[in-house]
Amino acid sequence: MPFNTTSRTTDALLVLADVPLWTTVLQLLAAGLVGGFCVLQWVWWRGAHRSDGPQWAVTLSAAMALMLLTAGVRDVTGPEAARGALGFLHAQLVAAVVLLCLPATKAFGGRGPRLTPWVLVTAAVLAVRALLWVPAASAAERGDPSGRHVVSGLLFLALAVTVGYVVAALGAARITRLGWLLAAAAGLSLVLLTVGLLLSDVVHAAAFGALWPIPLAVGLESLALVRLLRWQQTARRREQMRDALAGVTNAAWFSRDADALLEQACEAARAVLDDPSIEGSLRPLQRERFVAELFPADPDALAPHERTFLIDLAVVVASAAERYALTDRLSRAAETDALTGLPNRRAADRYLLATLERAAVERTRVSVLYCDIDGFKDVNDREGHAAGDELLRRTADYLRTWSDSETYVARLAGDEFAVVVSRAPDDADLADLARRLRAGFDARVGSPAGPHLTCGVATWNPEEVLDADALLRHADDAMLEAKRARSGHRVFDSALRAQAEDSRRLRAALERAVHEDRITAWFQPIVDTHTLEVVGLEALARWQEGDKVVLPEHWLAVAEQTGLVVPIGHAMFRQARRALDRHQMPVAVNLSARELHEHDVLERIDEAWGGGLWEHLTVEITESTMLRTTTAVPVLSELRARGARIALDDFGTGFSSLARLARLPVDVLKIDRSFVREVRTPRGAGPVRAIVALAEHHGLDVVAEGVESAGDLQVLVDLGVRHAQGMFVGRPAPGLPVRGARPTPRSDLPRRPRSRTVPRPLRVVGGTSDVSSPDML
Repeated sequence: MPFNTTSRTTDALLVLADVPLWTTVLQLLAAGLVGGFCVLQWVWWRGAHRSDGPQWAVTLSAAMALMLLTAGVRDVTGPEAARGALGFLHAQLVAAVVLLCLPATKAFGGRGPRLTPWVLVTAAVLAVRALLWVPAASAAERGDPSGRHVVSGLLFLALAVTVGYVVAALGAARITRLGWLLAAAAGLSLVLLTVGLLLSDVVHAAAFGALWPIPLAVGLESLALVRLLRWQQTARRREQMRDALAGVTNAAWFSRDADALLEQACEAARAVLDDPSIEGSLRPLQRERFVAELFPADPDALAPHERTFLIDLAVVVASAAERYALTDRLSRAAETDALTGLPNRRAADRYLLATLERAAVERTRVSVLYCDIDGFKDVNDREGHAAGDELLRRTADYLRTWSDSETYVARLAGDEFAVVVSRAPDDADLADLARRLRAGFDARVGSPAGPHLTCGVATWNPEEVLDADALLRHADDAMLEAKRARSGHRVFDSALRAQAEDSRRLRAALERAVHEDRITAWFQPIVDTHTLEVVGLEALARWQEGDKVVLPEHWLAVAEQTGLVVPIGHAMFRQARRALDRHQMPVAVNLSARELHEHDVLERIDEAWGGGLWEHLTVEITESTMLRTTTAVPVLSELRARGARIALDDFGTGFSSLARLARLPVDVLKIDRSFVREVRTPRGAGPVRAIVALAEHHGLDVVAEGVESAGDLQVLVDLGVRHAQGMFVGRPAPGLPVRGARPTPRSDLPRRPRSRTVPRPLRVVGGTSDVSSPDML
């Protein structure tokens, strides 16, 4: 390229002159390369959360790219004014590069002196240089080089300040090989710039001045490239960390072994950080808390994000360990009886099923001893629930003494316990075991007077169907049979098996009968003992099985146990209402204890009765049910408030307190048939006389049950009993032949206040209606 001799003096001042074409091309290429790296560093800066290192690297690279571009464009610019302006711009960009080296060094090194004074001194020197630039250029055109020397001296001063700071910063930091390479490149650029400023040959000075930024640019961009690659590697590692953390977190939900999860976390950390020295520890704290740690052999070599990664893994492992511990505790609580500490029914069912499955493979027998505490309720009633709980705990402690590798003890419910023998001996040895269990209980827990332990034994044989529920049921049946026989223990044998099979068939048949609505109401009349007129009916449940009628004593206990008594009672109320409409007679319906335990008993009765006409309904309940069922009094009080009458059935056979009788919602006392059967003897007449006197004192009506003869009826009349029922005065039947005329319902009959006496129906005397009472039972 031709030289322009008219502007060499000014160009020498600007450290720019006419240079060979290759120098210009090299400057432009360097400007493009640095500009491209600026884009990459900008991406790095955005991905590095705006940290100082990438920010100052981008700024310094941008200034150097502009400086190289300005130098290259100036060399190919023709007009002198434009060349002068570009020269001035280039000089200021040089000053900017020198000034930006200070914060860039601080950002890259991380250490060094306080930055602000150095920046202020350098900026002041460069500002003076910028102010003296135009006068120095004018003086140089006039042949006065003094201005050039001043400007160059100021640049040297600024470079000296920058170099001093760099040396101080590098002295306080640990320099890597890449840092030494950058320092060497910066030193080479400084030498080239110094040579360019000191050479008297304008052409060579301009060449050196044009090439001096290139080593520094190469060093800076090499550093930026390395850091960019490291950042990419760090980004990939962060992704691997996230994936590894997610994998360990997912595994924590499926694993139940905290130690295995800790080892998995260590393996993940070793793979991601490429450090086989990473180990882990898991330590329990108080209250089922845990602390986990993951650490390498050299913790100081970890980057902050790597240290955070290990902490996150440790937190996942510790949280999972706490969750496992809590789950185990809840599982134990769900399968452990809180009072005795023994396994509960749920745990016993699981253990028994697993034992049976193992026994089916090993072809061994499994036995269950079903134990119940006789007299437990008496202890609760006599001494309180605290004493009952203590009895249960002592029973559990006693049964634990029988537990070994082949014996499992559990509390099933209430005062019922089970002893499972996984490899059972023969029946004789099992019976002896039950006998020794009972004898040991009397010696250690109970006493000769009670309470006692009753045991039922049932055994599963390998040729039988695997059914854990049936085995428990058979043991329970054997225990109940032992209670009935008062034998203390009983083995479930072929006789009990046949009885249980009969009970199962009876239950199935009863369920079918209830479903097909074959439980019908038969009605037994309640008569006036003086006139033998029917004054009311009692609905009695009968099971119609083909041409036969099955009486309640054959199936009522099964209905109570299975809960079928609830729909049966619902049907009795419904059929009683139809009988009221058909016979125009007051109707009495029995209410069982099982029905009273239903939360919607009132809604069921109201639905079955159909609402209204409550004054014609008598609800009968046994004395024991009234006193032992907590919901009895509120339910019966509500029925009585609606207008229904309440009869206390089987009165005299329970344990009611005479002082409480006046406070109970009762209208009628029904004398039990056991007293009526002996009413013609002094031993039987006395209780009946007392009951009649008690009823008169409290304003209650009396009905005698089980009247079987005219003699019984005559004695009852003499004792003052006004109403009776029994086979002598009327047998139960689907329909009722009413003695006397049936009453005609009239809406305009006068009503009187409610009476406790049993109303009599209308009678026809001489063709006219004699209204004895408008109310019906």
